[in-house]
Amino acid sequence: MLRFPGHGRSEPDDIVIGPLDLPARVDEALSVQALAFGLGPDEVAVRRQIVLRHMTFPGARAFGATVGGHLVGFVYGMPNDRTHWWSTVVEPYLRARGHGDWLDDSFVITELHVHPRHQQRGIGRALITTITEGAEQPRSILSAIDIESPARHLYRSLGYQDLARQVHFPSAARPYAVMGAPLPLPRG
Repeated sequence: MLRFPGHGRSEPDDIVIGPLDLPARVDEALSVQALAFGLGPDEVAVRRQIVLRHMTFPGARAFGATVGGHLVGFVYGMPNDRTHWWSTVVEPYLRARGHGDWLDDSFVITELHVHPRHQQRGIGRALITTITEGAEQPRSILSAIDIESPARHLYRSLGYQDLARQVHFPSAARPYAVMGAPLPLPRG
C-alpha cells in the first residue's frame, strides 16, 4: 500500500493506494466514474455489468485510492485478449497505422477515474503506476477521449504515445485515441 499526505492535516486525510475488491465496491467505484466522466444512471447500469464481467477475466485486477476509507479513485485492467470486444474495435485502427502488434503481450488499462474533488493530486499517476508495476507484459495500452485533456497529459507524461486516433466505439459519441507505453512506467 502507498500512502501520501492530503493537505498537510492529520492522517485521516492521507490518500491510501492499495488493492481493491472491485466487485464488492462496484457501486462506489461507478459513482466516482459517473462524476469524473459525466455518466447518467442508464450508462452506469450498463457499465456495472461490464465491470463485473471484466473482473472475472484471467489476470484482471484493480486498485483503489481511499481517503478515510472512502473511495476517491480507482483503476482496473487486465492482460489484453484479442477476442475481447475492445480489442476487436481498436484492432483495425491499430493495424492501419502499423501498430496491430500492440494488442499482443500488453496490459490494458480498462478504466482509471478520480473523483473531481481529488484530481490534480497525483492520485491518477499513483494508481496507474501501481497497477502496471505488477504486470507481466512488457507494455500497456489504453484508450482515452481524443481531445487534449488532463488525462491525456498524464498518460503522455508516463510515456504513453498515440498509436491510433479518431477511434470510434459504437456506443460512444466522441472519438477516442488508443495509446501505448513500454513498462515499467516512470515513477514520480
